[in-house]
Amino acid sequence: MLAFLKKIIGGGSNTDYKMLLSQGAIIVDVRTPAEFSGGHIKNAINIPLDQLKNKVAELKKKNKIIITCCRSGTRSAMAKSVLASAGLECYNGGGWNALENKII
Repeated sequence: MLAFLKKIIGGGSNTDYKMLLSQGAIIVDVRTPAEFSGGHIKNAINIPLDQLKNKVAELKKKNKIIITCCRSGTRSAMAKSVLASAGLECYNGGGWNALENKII
C-alpha cells in the first residue's frame, strides 16, 4: 500500500529533476496564489489546480516537459494526472520545498 501511495504522489522517485530543468522543463506550482506568494521555486509558474484544465492548451504550446509541485505532493499528483491525460510529458515533483532541495 505504501509503495502505491508513493507512486501516486511521487515519493521515492529516482527522477533527475536537475537534468529535466537543464533540458528546458518548466515547473508548474498548483497551489493557490496565496500559498505561492508565501514562497515558491524561482521561475515556477503558478497555475492553481482548479484552473489547470483551462490552461492545458497554453502549456501544450510551450512544448516543454512539465514538473508539477504543490505543498505536499497530493495536488501535484492530481495535476500530473490531468496533464498526462492531455498528452503532456509530466513529472510529479511533490512538495515545492522538497523539489527545491532536489534542484539546487
